[in-house]
Parts: sequence; structure tokens; C-alpha cells
Amino acid sequence: MTDLFTDSGIELRPFYDEDSVGSDLPDRLGEPGHPPFTRGAYESMYRGRLWSMRQYAGYGSAADTNARYRYLLSQGQTALSVAFDLPTQLGFDSTDDRVASEVGRVGVAIDTVEDMEMVFDGLPIDQLSVNFTINATAPIILAFYLVAAERQGAAMADVAGTLQNDILKEFLARKTFIFPPDHSIRLVADVVEYASAELPRFNGISITGYHAREAGCDAIQEVGLTMASAVAYSEAFRARGLDFDFFAPRLSFHFASQLDLFEEAAKVRAARRMWHRIATERFGATKEASARLRFFSGCSGATLTAQQPLNNVVRSTLQCLAAVLGGAQSIHVMGYDEALEIPTEESVRLALRTQQIIAHESGVAKVVDPLAGSYFVESLTDTLEERAWALVEEIDAGGGYVSMLAEGIPQRWVAEAAYRYERDVAQGAKIRVGVNKYVEDDEVAPPLFEIDVEAADRQRSTLRRRLAARDEKSAAEALSALREVLKSDDNAMPALLHCARSGCTLGEIADEMRAVFGEYREPQAW
Repeated sequence: MTDLFTDSGIELRPFYDEDSVGSDLPDRLGEPGHPPFTRGAYESMYRGRLWSMRQYAGYGSAADTNARYRYLLSQGQTALSVAFDLPTQLGFDSTDDRVASEVGRVGVAIDTVEDMEMVFDGLPIDQLSVNFTINATAPIILAFYLVAAERQGAAMADVAGTLQNDILKEFLARKTFIFPPDHSIRLVADVVEYASAELPRFNGISITGYHAREAGCDAIQEVGLTMASAVAYSEAFRARGLDFDFFAPRLSFHFASQLDLFEEAAKVRAARRMWHRIATERFGATKEASARLRFFSGCSGATLTAQQPLNNVVRSTLQCLAAVLGGAQSIHVMGYDEALEIPTEESVRLALRTQQIIAHESGVAKVVDPLAGSYFVESLTDTLEERAWALVEEIDAGGGYVSMLAEGIPQRWVAEAAYRYERDVAQGAKIRVGVNKYVEDDEVAPPLFEIDVEAADRQRSTLRRRLAARDEKSAAEALSALREVLKSDDNAMPALLHCARSGCTLGEIADEMRAVFGEYREPQAW
């Protein structure tokens, strides 16, 4: 019989029985909502509350994105997830000639707090949960959002959502870093400290394995690298005097959901168990909430194909189902055309309907952790955990996650895994339907989203008008005060809020950070 393996290389038996799981399975499982959280973060899971349906969206100007959000909410979406354009992610204003061609292309352009106000115009911030996929400029975006909430009259206690704010995975995989690692982690810690103290319903960081997975690592590496990253952040936060139980209850996580259905469900069950052990044994957590891993599942863009794009509907459905079976707290489903362009209204509606059909028609949400006790799933969960622990231990022995990132070692692991996958696809050992098997020669592309070519010009004109109308003295004083705070050990968030209220732009604020921290350039030897 031919040997078969999961996507991460775990060899599969023809069948599994009670000998596959061991007699201590009840102890490894526990009860849903209780340590070690294998069976879910909460007791009732989806019987009590469905996951947040949080479609990732944003493009063009703030007004364009506001219109898309209004549409998604009208179709039954229950939370928002903001995509930012590359200039915003990299700390440039829309008027900067260096980024002119990228304004509004892959997300919304945010230059000032007024842009943030427009994104949420008519959308009550105190009644929404919003995820912000932003990292290097995350503290600036949070400041803009909190000032926009103030101007709506929202109480900070009612501001709910998550700031991705995971800069380590930018050095690992995505590369939209700006500042050197030590200064970058300082800004992450400023946000987490501020959010833990002032924003009781807001997650100051989403520790993310998603982007390493999208860059090519396997499920084992995704969990191991995410846990190692969580350890590194926790150590950094404690080094500045924060108690673990102060910040840990608001830590959140972000995993990919790819196509190996049972492995993807087992992966996050293993991750919950690992985080409980890390929180309690390594950091001495005394609050149950500190050891409860809550996660957002992003269905995988890397698995989508430009060829036969309607096949992506099936792929995304399987990925969403895996996330539900694994117990996700929030889910984003990709539009079938996202391998080609920003999704159309039709494709985002279908992606949302995919979540809604799974939630209301499939029956999988009616029972907590329906896979529990499956010989196969429990064996897979154990194996994933064991191999992910081995990776965490290797990172510990190598000097820790930050040190190994500086040496380029995890980056090499991801690159090697990506190479193996692409080699297997090229050689036909890994089947991709419509790409290397069941190929059609006469494909017709679906209608694609067309970006308004004038949106970037409107954004630039709007920014120039705002700059001309603002109090220059107030803005300059706010930026000067920020510079002094950045040179100190003080938390930067109050100064960033002052800059936002004073009309400073994202690019101006980021330039102050560049002046104090410098800019990071990855060594060419990597």
C-alpha cells in the first residue's frame, strides 16, 4: 500500500483505533472552556454564540471602504476586518511620490484621523468589533481609531476589536517592517500595555502564524513558530515590568486554515493545549483567561488559484469548515476571485454566504468540538503538538525566537518548506486541481473588480486640503512632544493620541519614529 501523509508530512495509517490515542485521553481533552482547552475556548462555543464573520476588506479611499463595509454589514456580516494599502502599512502619506502607484491598491489609504472617521461614518464604533491588519504603523492606526471613536462619542470601555500589531512575523515572512527589531518590539509593548489598562474589550496584539503559513511553512511549523513568538512577546512585556496576568487575557492569535481538513482542525486544538501549558508552566498564569487561546482563522489566499477560479469556492468552504471544527472565534473566507484582483461584491457576498450556510445549515455548530474522541483526530492532535513542541524547544536552545530571526534561521525553514511544496506541485506529486491536473485550455476569466483610477488622486487632494486647513503650530508641537517621548522609556500611546487630535498625518508621525529609531534593512546574506 502506498504511504500517505498529511500536508505537513505526518505519515497516515490506514485506520486508527483506541491504541492510537492512549488511556489518558480524557486528561488531555478536559472539558470545553476549561484547561487544557483542547476542546475549545468556551464552554458553550457556537451553541452560545457563533464565531464572528469578519470578512477582510478595504480599498481606495475611506469613502470607498465605508461603502463596502455598509454593504457587508447589510448582508449579515457580524464584524469588520480592515485592509490597509501599502503606503499606510509602511508609514508613507498618499502624497509621497515614492508610493504614488500604490495608494488605495491593496487596501484603504489612511493619512489622518479624518480618514478613519470616514471609514466608520454612520457605523457606530461602540457597537462593532473591528480587526486591523496592520503592524509597523499599528500604534498610529490605533491612535487614529481611538480618536475617531472619541469623536463619535464612544466610551473607551466599549471599543472592541483587535490590532494585529505582530511585528516579529513581518521580519519572518511578510517584510512590511520599518524600524529595527528592538524599537519595533518597544512599540508593540506600548500598545499592549496601553490596551490592557485602558481598553478592556480590545486585543492589543494578534500573535500570527498565518503569514508564515501563507509564505510556505507547514502546519507544524505554523504552530511552533507562533508559540515561540508568543513566548518572545510575553518575555518582552514582562521585561518592562508587566505582570503576565495583566496582559495575557487580551492576547489573541491568528492562524491560517488550509485544505487538509482534519490536520487544520487538529492543529488549533494542539495550539490551545500548548498555550495553556506555556502560560501556566512557563509564565505562572493564575487567571484561567491568561491560558485561554482565542484565535482568528483566515482562510488561505495562497491556496487559491487563478486557473478555474470558481474551484476556489470549494477550497474556501473546506477551509471555513476546518476553522469551525477547530473552534475559531472569528473567520474570514476568501472571495473566489482573490487570486486575480480585489474581490467583487458578488464574490464577497458568496464568501459571506459560505460562512452563513456552514453556521445555519450544516449542523456543525450545534455540538461543541464534534471531532473530540475521534481516534484519528486525537492522534493527529497529539502528533502535531509533539512536533510543534520540538520546534519550540529547538528555538529555545538556539537563543530564542528574536535571536534566531536575526540569524535568518526561521526564514530559511519557511523558504525550504515553500520550495518543497512548489517542487511537489511542479512534479505532480502534489495535485492542484485546474493547475497540474484536470486542466482546461479554454478558460474564461470571471468579471473582475475594477479599481477607480481617480480614487488615489481624490485621496491626495483631500490630504492637501486638510493640511492647508490645520493648525500648523499645534501639529508641530505634537510631533515635537512625540519625538521626546520616543527617546524616553515612556509609553508612546498618549503622545500618539495627541498627534492624532492635532491633525498630524501618518507619514509625519512615522517620520518622527524613523528619525529616532532608524530604519531596518534586512542583511543581504539572507
